[in-house]
Amino acid sequence: MHHAMLLSVAIIARDEQRHIADCLASVRNLADQIVVVLDDRTVDATETICRSAGALVFREPWRGFPAQRNLALARCRSQWVLFLDADERVTPDLALEIQEVLRGQPAAVGYWVPRHNLFFGRALRGGGWYPDHQLRLLRRDAAGYDEQRLVHEFAHLDGPDDYLHAHLIHINIEHMRELWIKQARYALAEARTLAVQGRRTRLRNYVGAPVREFVRRYIRLGGWRDGLIGLILCATLAWFELVKFACLRLVAATKLQHPEATKG
Repeated sequence: MHHAMLLSVAIIARDEQRHIADCLASVRNLADQIVVVLDDRTVDATETICRSAGALVFREPWRGFPAQRNLALARCRSQWVLFLDADERVTPDLALEIQEVLRGQPAAVGYWVPRHNLFFGRALRGGGWYPDHQLRLLRRDAAGYDEQRLVHEFAHLDGPDDYLHAHLIHINIEHMRELWIKQARYALAEARTLAVQGRRTRLRNYVGAPVREFVRRYIRLGGWRDGLIGLILCATLAWFELVKFACLRLVAATKLQHPEATKG
Protein backbone atom coordinates (compact mmCIF):
# COMPACT_ATOMS: atom_id res chain seq x y z
CA MET A 1 0.00 0.00 0.00
CA HIS A 2 1.36 3.43 -0.91
CA HIS A 3 1.67 5.71 2.11
CA ALA A 4 0.04 9.11 1.95
CA MET A 5 2.65 11.80 1.28
CA LEU A 6 5.69 9.72 2.15
CA LEU A 7 8.33 11.69 0.21
CA SER A 8 8.72 15.35 -0.73
CA VAL A 9 11.54 16.42 -3.04
CA ALA A 10 12.92 19.88 -2.21
CA ILE A 11 14.98 21.97 -4.64
CA ILE A 12 16.69 25.33 -4.00
CA ALA A 13 17.08 27.14 -7.33
CA ARG A 14 17.93 30.34 -9.14
CA ASP A 15 17.96 30.74 -12.95
CA GLU A 16 18.14 26.99 -13.59
CA GLN A 17 16.10 26.66 -16.81
CA ARG A 18 18.98 24.73 -18.44
CA HIS A 19 18.91 21.94 -15.84
CA ILE A 20 15.64 21.93 -13.91
CA ALA A 21 13.39 19.98 -16.34
CA ASP A 22 15.72 16.93 -16.33
CA CYS A 23 16.05 17.13 -12.55
CA LEU A 24 12.25 17.13 -12.11
CA ALA A 25 11.83 14.32 -14.66
CA SER A 26 14.23 12.13 -12.64
CA VAL A 27 11.87 12.20 -9.61
CA ARG A 28 8.53 12.23 -11.44
CA ASN A 29 7.59 8.71 -10.26
CA LEU A 30 9.27 8.99 -6.87
CA ALA A 31 7.98 12.16 -5.21
CA ASP A 32 4.54 12.66 -3.66
CA GLN A 33 5.27 16.39 -3.64
CA ILE A 34 7.93 18.61 -5.21
CA VAL A 35 8.76 21.88 -3.46
CA VAL A 36 10.95 24.46 -5.18
CA VAL A 37 12.27 27.38 -3.14
CA LEU A 38 13.13 29.84 -5.88
CA ASP A 39 15.46 32.78 -5.33
CA ASP A 40 13.30 35.82 -6.04
CA ARG A 41 16.09 37.29 -8.22
CA THR A 42 15.39 34.58 -10.81
CA VAL A 43 14.74 36.06 -14.27
CA ASP A 44 14.62 32.99 -16.53
CA ALA A 45 11.89 30.36 -17.15
CA THR A 46 12.67 28.20 -14.08
CA GLU A 47 9.35 28.96 -12.36
CA THR A 48 7.25 28.18 -15.46
CA ILE A 49 9.07 24.88 -16.02
CA CYS A 50 8.59 23.89 -12.34
CA ARG A 51 4.89 24.74 -12.26
CA SER A 52 4.21 22.89 -15.51
CA ALA A 53 5.86 19.82 -13.94
CA GLY A 54 3.44 20.06 -10.99
CA ALA A 55 5.90 21.49 -8.46
CA LEU A 56 4.92 23.94 -5.72
CA VAL A 57 7.04 27.07 -6.20
CA PHE A 58 7.82 29.57 -3.43
CA ARG A 59 9.64 32.73 -4.54
CA GLU A 60 11.71 33.86 -1.58
CA PRO A 61 14.42 36.46 -0.96
CA TRP A 62 17.87 34.86 -0.75
CA ARG A 63 19.00 34.23 2.84
CA GLY A 64 21.83 31.77 2.20
CA PHE A 65 21.69 28.02 1.52
CA PRO A 66 21.07 26.76 5.09
CA ALA A 67 18.20 29.22 5.64
CA GLN A 68 16.64 28.36 2.26
CA ARG A 69 16.89 24.64 3.09
CA ASN A 70 15.20 25.18 6.47
CA LEU A 71 12.48 27.11 4.65
CA ALA A 72 12.06 24.21 2.20
CA LEU A 73 11.78 21.73 5.10
CA ALA A 74 9.01 23.87 6.58
CA ARG A 75 7.14 23.96 3.24
CA CYS A 76 7.30 20.18 2.71
CA ARG A 77 4.37 18.07 3.86
CA SER A 78 5.73 14.52 3.66
CA GLN A 79 7.40 12.56 6.44
CA TRP A 80 10.62 12.35 4.41
CA VAL A 81 12.39 14.98 2.30
CA LEU A 82 14.93 14.38 -0.47
CA PHE A 83 17.01 17.47 -1.21
CA LEU A 84 18.20 17.87 -4.79
CA ASP A 85 20.06 20.57 -6.68
CA ALA A 86 18.82 21.53 -10.15
CA ASP A 87 22.01 20.11 -11.72
CA GLU A 88 21.47 16.71 -10.07
CA ARG A 89 19.57 13.66 -11.33
CA VAL A 90 18.18 10.72 -9.36
CA THR A 91 19.20 7.50 -11.10
CA PRO A 92 16.50 4.81 -11.54
CA ASP A 93 18.46 2.59 -9.12
CA LEU A 94 18.44 5.32 -6.48
CA ALA A 95 14.69 5.90 -6.91
CA LEU A 96 14.09 2.16 -6.31
CA GLU A 97 16.40 2.07 -3.29
CA ILE A 98 14.71 5.11 -1.70
CA GLN A 99 11.27 3.52 -2.21
CA GLU A 100 12.45 0.27 -0.61
CA VAL A 101 13.99 2.04 2.39
CA LEU A 102 10.93 4.21 3.04
CA ARG A 103 8.48 1.32 2.66
CA GLY A 104 10.35 -0.56 5.36
CA GLN A 105 10.85 0.68 8.90
CA PRO A 106 13.82 3.04 8.46
CA ALA A 107 16.12 2.86 11.49
CA ALA A 108 17.94 6.06 10.48
CA VAL A 109 16.57 9.62 10.30
CA GLY A 110 19.02 10.68 7.57
CA TYR A 111 20.70 8.92 4.65
CA TRP A 112 23.93 9.75 2.82
CA VAL A 113 23.79 9.29 -0.96
CA PRO A 114 26.92 8.68 -3.10
CA ARG A 115 27.30 11.01 -6.06
CA HIS A 116 28.96 10.78 -9.46
CA ASN A 117 30.41 14.21 -10.29
CA LEU A 118 30.53 14.96 -14.00
CA PHE A 119 33.20 17.43 -15.09
CA PHE A 120 33.18 18.30 -18.79
CA GLY A 121 30.88 15.29 -19.30
CA ARG A 122 33.10 12.81 -17.47
CA ALA A 123 32.57 11.14 -14.09
CA LEU A 124 35.68 11.53 -11.94
CA ARG A 125 37.13 8.82 -9.70
CA GLY A 126 39.87 10.68 -7.77
CA GLY A 127 40.52 14.05 -6.20
CA GLY A 128 37.82 13.64 -3.55
CA TRP A 129 35.00 13.79 -6.14
CA TYR A 130 33.93 10.20 -5.55
CA PRO A 131 32.00 8.78 -3.72
CA ASP A 132 31.24 12.35 -2.51
CA HIS A 133 28.51 11.27 -0.07
CA GLN A 134 25.75 13.86 0.43
CA LEU A 135 23.31 13.85 3.37
CA ARG A 136 20.12 14.37 1.38
CA LEU A 137 17.34 12.00 2.45
CA LEU A 138 16.01 13.35 5.75
CA ARG A 139 13.15 12.65 8.09
CA ARG A 140 11.52 16.06 8.18
CA ASP A 141 10.87 16.21 11.93
CA ALA A 142 14.45 15.19 12.80
CA ALA A 143 16.62 17.46 10.61
CA GLY A 144 17.69 21.10 10.44
CA TYR A 145 20.47 23.27 9.03
CA ASP A 146 22.94 25.51 10.86
CA GLU A 147 22.36 28.97 9.38
CA GLN A 148 25.84 30.20 10.43
CA ARG A 149 27.47 27.85 7.93
CA LEU A 150 27.28 29.64 4.58
CA VAL A 151 28.67 27.00 2.22
CA HIS A 152 28.76 23.19 1.94
CA GLU A 153 26.02 23.11 4.53
CA PHE A 154 24.71 19.80 5.85
CA ALA A 155 21.81 18.83 8.03
CA HIS A 156 22.04 18.22 11.76
CA LEU A 157 20.09 15.10 12.68
CA ASP A 158 18.18 14.22 15.79
CA GLY A 159 18.94 10.51 15.48
CA PRO A 160 21.15 8.01 13.60
CA ASP A 161 22.28 8.22 9.97
CA ASP A 162 22.97 5.53 7.35
CA TYR A 163 24.20 5.15 3.77
CA LEU A 164 22.44 4.35 0.50
CA HIS A 165 24.30 2.57 -2.32
CA ALA A 166 22.71 3.85 -5.54
CA HIS A 167 23.86 7.16 -6.99
CA LEU A 168 22.95 10.73 -7.67
CA ILE A 169 24.38 12.17 -10.88
CA HIS A 170 25.78 15.69 -10.46
CA ILE A 171 26.39 17.65 -13.66
CA ASN A 172 29.05 19.62 -11.86
CA ILE A 173 30.97 21.65 -14.43
CA GLU A 174 30.52 21.83 -18.20
CA HIS A 175 32.77 24.82 -19.03
CA MET A 176 35.98 26.25 -17.56
CA ARG A 177 34.35 29.67 -17.02
CA GLU A 178 31.62 27.98 -14.96
CA LEU A 179 34.28 26.36 -12.75
CA TRP A 180 35.93 29.72 -12.03
CA ILE A 181 32.65 31.50 -11.27
CA LYS A 182 31.52 28.68 -8.96
CA GLN A 183 34.84 28.50 -7.08
CA ALA A 184 35.00 32.29 -6.69
CA ARG A 185 31.54 32.19 -5.12
CA TYR A 186 32.59 29.37 -2.76
CA ALA A 187 35.80 31.18 -1.81
CA LEU A 188 33.90 34.31 -0.79
CA ALA A 189 31.25 32.35 1.15
CA GLU A 190 33.95 30.31 2.95
CA ALA A 191 35.84 33.50 3.77
CA ARG A 192 32.67 34.96 5.31
CA THR A 193 32.13 31.78 7.35
CA LEU A 194 35.74 31.97 8.64
CA ALA A 195 35.28 35.67 9.48
CA VAL A 196 32.16 34.84 11.53
CA GLN A 197 34.30 32.28 13.41
CA GLY A 198 36.85 35.02 14.15
CA ARG A 199 39.57 33.66 11.83
CA ARG A 200 42.12 36.06 10.31
CA THR A 201 44.45 35.70 7.35
CA ARG A 202 48.14 35.12 8.07
CA LEU A 203 50.83 35.48 5.42
CA ARG A 204 51.68 31.77 5.55
CA ASN A 205 48.07 30.95 4.50
CA TYR A 206 48.80 32.30 1.01
CA VAL A 207 51.38 29.56 0.40
CA GLY A 208 50.50 26.83 2.87
CA ALA A 209 46.79 26.55 2.11
CA PRO A 210 47.10 26.15 -1.72
CA VAL A 211 50.02 23.70 -1.40
CA ARG A 212 48.14 21.58 1.15
CA GLU A 213 45.00 21.55 -0.99
CA PHE A 214 46.91 20.48 -4.11
CA VAL A 215 48.79 17.70 -2.29
CA ARG A 216 45.57 16.52 -0.64
CA ARG A 217 43.51 16.38 -3.82
CA TYR A 218 46.08 15.40 -6.45
CA ILE A 219 48.23 12.96 -4.47
CA ARG A 220 46.39 11.74 -1.36
CA LEU A 221 42.89 11.67 -2.93
CA GLY A 222 44.18 10.38 -6.27
CA GLY A 223 43.35 13.31 -8.56
CA TRP A 224 46.18 12.07 -10.80
CA ARG A 225 43.94 9.14 -11.77
CA ASP A 226 41.77 11.49 -13.86
CA GLY A 227 44.60 12.61 -16.14
CA LEU A 228 44.71 16.19 -17.42
CA ILE A 229 41.19 17.02 -16.11
CA GLY A 230 42.30 15.87 -12.66
CA LEU A 231 45.42 18.05 -12.80
CA ILE A 232 43.51 21.14 -13.95
CA LEU A 233 40.80 20.73 -11.29
CA CYS A 234 43.23 20.12 -8.42
CA ALA A 235 45.34 23.13 -9.48
CA THR A 236 42.21 25.31 -9.77
CA LEU A 237 40.98 24.36 -6.29
CA ALA A 238 44.45 24.98 -4.86
CA TRP A 239 44.46 28.48 -6.41
CA PHE A 240 41.06 29.24 -4.89
CA GLU A 241 42.41 28.41 -1.43
CA LEU A 242 44.66 31.45 -1.92
CA VAL A 243 41.66 33.46 -3.16
CA LYS A 244 39.70 32.41 -0.06
CA PHE A 245 42.32 33.83 2.31
CA ALA A 246 42.59 37.01 0.22
CA CYS A 247 38.79 37.36 0.52
CA LEU A 248 38.99 36.70 4.27
CA ARG A 249 41.49 39.54 4.61
CA LEU A 250 39.12 41.91 2.78
CA VAL A 251 36.03 40.75 4.71
CA ALA A 252 37.83 41.08 8.06
CA ALA A 253 39.17 44.55 7.14
CA THR A 254 35.66 45.68 6.12
CA LYS A 255 34.23 44.46 9.41
CA LEU A 256 36.90 46.28 11.41
CA GLN A 257 36.04 49.51 9.58
CA HIS A 258 32.27 48.92 9.83
CA PRO A 259 31.64 46.95 13.02
CA GLU A 260 27.87 47.31 12.58
CA ALA A 261 28.18 45.09 9.47
CA THR A 262 28.80 42.13 11.77
CA LYS A 263 25.42 42.42 13.46
CA GLY A 264 22.21 40.65 12.40
